[in-house]
Amino acid sequence: MADPAGITLLTGATGYVGGRLLHSLEEGGVRLRCLARRPEYLASRVAAGTEVVGGDVLDPESLSRAMAGVTTAYYLVHSMSDDGDWEEMERRSARVFGEVAAEAGVQRIIYLGGLGTGPDLSDHLQTRQEVGRILGAAGVPVLELRASIIIGSGSLSFEMIRSLVEKLPVMTTPSWVRVQAQPISIEDVIAYLTEARTVPLPQSRVYEIGGSEVVSYGEIMREYARQRGLHRLMIPVPVLTPAISSLWLGLVTPLYARVGRKLIEGVRNPTVVQDDAALSAFAVRPRGVSDAIRRALANEDREFASTRWSDANGHSSKRPRRYGRRIVDSQKVRVNAPPAEAFAPVRSIGGDVGWYYGDALWQIRGLLDRLVGGPGLRRGRRDPVDLRPGDALDFWRVEAYEPDQMLQLRAEMKLPGRAWLQFEAEADNGGTILTQTAVFDPTGLAGLIYWYALLPIHTPMFRGMLRNVARAAEAPVAA
Repeated sequence: MADPAGITLLTGATGYVGGRLLHSLEEGGVRLRCLARRPEYLASRVAAGTEVVGGDVLDPESLSRAMAGVTTAYYLVHSMSDDGDWEEMERRSARVFGEVAAEAGVQRIIYLGGLGTGPDLSDHLQTRQEVGRILGAAGVPVLELRASIIIGSGSLSFEMIRSLVEKLPVMTTPSWVRVQAQPISIEDVIAYLTEARTVPLPQSRVYEIGGSEVVSYGEIMREYARQRGLHRLMIPVPVLTPAISSLWLGLVTPLYARVGRKLIEGVRNPTVVQDDAALSAFAVRPRGVSDAIRRALANEDREFASTRWSDANGHSSKRPRRYGRRIVDSQKVRVNAPPAEAFAPVRSIGGDVGWYYGDALWQIRGLLDRLVGGPGLRRGRRDPVDLRPGDALDFWRVEAYEPDQMLQLRAEMKLPGRAWLQFEAEADNGGTILTQTAVFDPTGLAGLIYWYALLPIHTPMFRGMLRNVARAAEAPVAA
C-alpha cells in the first residue's frame, strides 16, 4: 500500500518505545509531528524536518492544534508511573485523544497495548486493553498491537529480569516465574509499529504480536544469565504470590516501586499469541529469545559507545548512576585555560607522572593486580606525552584518543567486570570544561560487591584526580 498522505502525529516520543519509533519514522522519510509536554526537551533530539509541538493528551485544545492536518496518530502514552488514580487517567486520556482525533479527521490511530487473556487479568493488563477500545469509541479506526514482554535495554520488563539475574546468584522463584510468555525484541516491535501506518485498516483491528518462541520467565532469566556468563541457582517455592513478590522486588531491583509493583502483579497472566494474523498482515518475522537478548546486549554496547559517557549520566552528579547494566560516575570542573592547556596533564597521565591523586593507593592496587596475574603498573607508558590508540598505559589500554579533546582508557587489571576511564575537554568562554567519567560494567553480584565495597576509596580518588588535573593545567609554567 502507498505511504499515507498527510502528517503523522507521534505521542510518547520521549519514552522507551516512542523514542526508538521516532528514529525509525524519520529514517523512512515520514512527515512527522511530535506532541510533548516539554517540547524544548525533545526539540534537540529530532531530525531537521520533524516538527515538535507542546501539548498534553488531557488538554483537548492543545491536542486539537497538534492534530491539524494529521492522518495517522500514534498513541504511545500511559500514566502508570503518574501519581493518583492512574487507571482513570488512562481512560480519560484515551477518551480525549479519540474524540479530538475524530473531530480532526484523523484516519487511523495506532496503539501499543499488552497481551493477555482470561477472566483474571491484572488491573494493568485490563486497563491497557480497555484503552484500545476507548480510543476507537469516537469512530476513528484503531490498529492495536498487543505485545508480550519486550526485550531491549531500557524496557521495564527486561530491566526487571536483568536486575534479578545480575544481583541474585541464588533465587527463590515463585510459581509466576513458570508462567508462559512470548517475548518480543524491541526491534521487532518498532518494525510492527512502523509498518502499521500502511497495513489496510477498514475498521478497528487487534493484532497480537510476539517473538518466535513461547518460554517462561525462568527460561528468559536463564538465557540472560548464560549470555552474561553468570551461574544462577533457581529454587522453586510455592508461597511467593505476585503481590508479595512485588515487595521483594523493590528490595533487590532499582525499579521505580509503583511501576514495578503494577508490572509484576500482571505476570500471573500468560502472554502468549492466540491469533497469529499479524504474520499474514505484516512482513515482520520476529526473532527468538536468544537472538533478542543477544541483540539487546550488543545494541546497548553500541548505543553506549556512541554517546558521550558524561551525557549517559544525565549530568555531573555526586553519586554514580545506572545506565543499562553499567554504573557511570561523571564529574566536571571548569579550568581557566584553553582546551590544549587544560588537556595537557591528561595527556601525560600515568607512568612516571602518576595519577594525580593517591599514588600510594594506585601502587597498592597495581601490586594486588600483579599478585592475581594482572599486569599491574609495571608497563608504564610508551612515551611521556604522546598517546596512540592501542597503547598500554600502566594497567589501562588506550581505546580512543583525540588530541586535546578526549582520552578513553579501558581497564586491563583483574576485575569482576569491565571498566573504562574517560576524559573530555570542551571550550567554554575562554576556559575549558573538563569532564572525567568512570564506567563500570559489573559481572553479577561479585561485580556489584566490588564496586560498592571500594566506593569509599574510588569516590575521593576520582574527585581528587580531576581536581589536581585542573590545578596542574592552571599552574604557571616554570621559566
